[in-house]
Amino acid sequence: MIRWFLVILLALILISWFTPLLQKLGFGRLPGDFRFKLFGREWFIPFTTTILLSMVAAGLSRLL
Repeated sequence: MIRWFLVILLALILISWFTPLLQKLGFGRLPGDFRFKLFGREWFIPFTTTILLSMVAAGLSRLL
């Protein structure tokens, strides 16, 4: 359980870093990707994008 939590946390961090590139590809605007302002800062939580990219990564790992 802890391992999956860490994997999801790392995926969220990496996706947040690559947000500008992913937005050009259409990711980050999917239903389930949350954007909100809190304490004067914009926060982005890409739940749907994370699930979609995880499925792609799992499919690629099965092929290799």
